[in-house]
Amino acid sequence: KTSWVFSYLLALVHLVLILRLPFCRPHEVNHFFCEILSVLRLACADTGLNQLVIFAACVLILVGPLCLELVSYTCILFAVLRIQSGEGRRKAFSTCSSHLGVVGLFFSSTIVMYMAPKSSHPKEQQKVLSLFYSLFNPMLNPLIYSLRNAEVKGALRRVLCKEGPT
Repeated sequence: KTSWVFSYLLALVHLVLILRLPFCRPHEVNHFFCEILSVLRLACADTGLNQLVIFAACVLILVGPLCLELVSYTCILFAVLRIQSGEGRRKAFSTCSSHLGVVGLFFSSTIVMYMAPKSSHPKEQQKVLSLFYSLFNPMLNPLIYSLRNAEVKGALRRVLCKEGPT
């Protein structure tokens, strides 16, 4: 419940801050969806406060959990390195690597999108980054985790081998 309450409060803060802005440019958002940074580009006034709130929210919502995740994986790494059998170590690294890959894709694309300086990416690059954390990453999640299953790997190999060059 707490995450829902904070999510709504953050959305309300963004809404109040955007409603105070005048918009004089064409009211067409150059993005795939109504993304906050793209909406702020349409404003005719200083958006410094909005940018500051976005940055502060990113520190709390992205950097905080990322640091906790890294500390957690550091502890896991030390625990895995204490495993005596090579097979056990390999299985543990295999389990962790898929999760770490998904987490890394999400956090890296989102942090680059929201915490990098405004002029560091062209608009088209921002569109691709937002697609990455909002569309591609959730689509990759089931694929990455299911490919750890031996039966799914076998079925995928059979399908790929049938459709290969004949």
